[in-house]
Amino acid sequence: MQQKVKNRWLIAAAAVGIHLSIGSVYAWSVFTKPITSQFGWELSSVQLTFSIAILFLGLSAAFLGHYVEKHGPRKAGILSSIFFGVGITGSGLAISMESLPLLYICYGVLGGIGLGVGYITPVSTLVKWFPDRRGLATGLAIMGFGFASMIAGPIIQALIESVGIANTFFILGIIYFVVMFASAQYLAPPPQGWVPAGYSAQASEGQKQIKKDLCQLTANEAVKTRRFYWLWLMLFINVTCGIAIISVASPMAQEIAGMSVGMAATMVGLNGLFNGAGRIGWASLSDYIGRANTYTAFFAIQIVLFFLLPNLTIQTLFMIAMFIIMTCYGGGFSSIPAYIGDLFGTKQLGAIHGYILTAWAAAGLAGPIFAAWVREKTGSYTGTLSVFVAMFVVALVISLIVRLDIKKLKEEAKRKENAVELAS
Repeated sequence: MQQKVKNRWLIAAAAVGIHLSIGSVYAWSVFTKPITSQFGWELSSVQLTFSIAILFLGLSAAFLGHYVEKHGPRKAGILSSIFFGVGITGSGLAISMESLPLLYICYGVLGGIGLGVGYITPVSTLVKWFPDRRGLATGLAIMGFGFASMIAGPIIQALIESVGIANTFFILGIIYFVVMFASAQYLAPPPQGWVPAGYSAQASEGQKQIKKDLCQLTANEAVKTRRFYWLWLMLFINVTCGIAIISVASPMAQEIAGMSVGMAATMVGLNGLFNGAGRIGWASLSDYIGRANTYTAFFAIQIVLFFLLPNLTIQTLFMIAMFIIMTCYGGGFSSIPAYIGDLFGTKQLGAIHGYILTAWAAAGLAGPIFAAWVREKTGSYTGTLSVFVAMFVVALVISLIVRLDIKKLKEEAKRKENAVELAS
């Protein structure tokens, strides 16, 4: 009896369900003021909850990537729903008990573990289901993560006002658990050797060229290659500069472009929209122009914009520059899984993606601290932006070096192919 093949677009919908849930972590700032007002805790102490969550996102993605590969996306998705659901619900208990350490454990550690596993599980599955449109598929899921804060923010605000902080956590914890658990039930890898309907026919007729992965490496083999660290550094630089600019967007807009507090706040809200749009836009474009060209474009564009930003005193131009930077920031996240698939294959993509996401954890801690430190030392945002321009120049050089590695791998693959043909 032939195995019934699942609908890959429903797999994509399930992936979006998980990412919309865990992406609500970016709406943490909505909780900070009510929590500090209610308990009188320091703002920096409350903000540390978010930093712990991002740190554990990176750590759990790295350490549990092998779990995803070994036990499959369904079990990994269920594990994620349990950790994230318990973490958010437990945060309500921490608020009821007025315990900041318990909040760190529940939202930061448990929620962060749920975040990490939930982030890599659907993405590694989608890459395997969409060999023809890897960028689009991963962009769809990761777009859900980017847009989640825009959806969750107003809902959290309304819930806090009507039922209080603790009950908001209880309600959200249950909702997220149900959505994630239900979404995980449909997640599954494609059958061995599966390709989309008509894909092979199109390829044989020359309408579509099947792009072969350059190799098929395990996660432990991948970390021994030079190109793994090139990808890690590119993501680290893109995220460090992006998170840093997000963390100071409002005061920077007021200082450089003379925006009012209200207008700067509107710009910050729209940043989220362009962050999400960049995730689907750039990732889809990468299917056509290639991942190497996409990353080179990110850094070339941002070198120019970060260089111009201190002199963009016209508010409209300043906002346009910020919005384009946000698309590159979001696009960096969504294009990396497909790039990993191209360079290392899909054999253990989830585990390799997990290792590379430690760059996000490191950048999440380094970015805002680094931006504040440079601002204090230089006395203006111009100095901060100059440092970022230099970092993007380094990233641009790395993106060009990766091309040399790709060229060598292609030549090696061609040699092996010719050797097999001669032998037969």
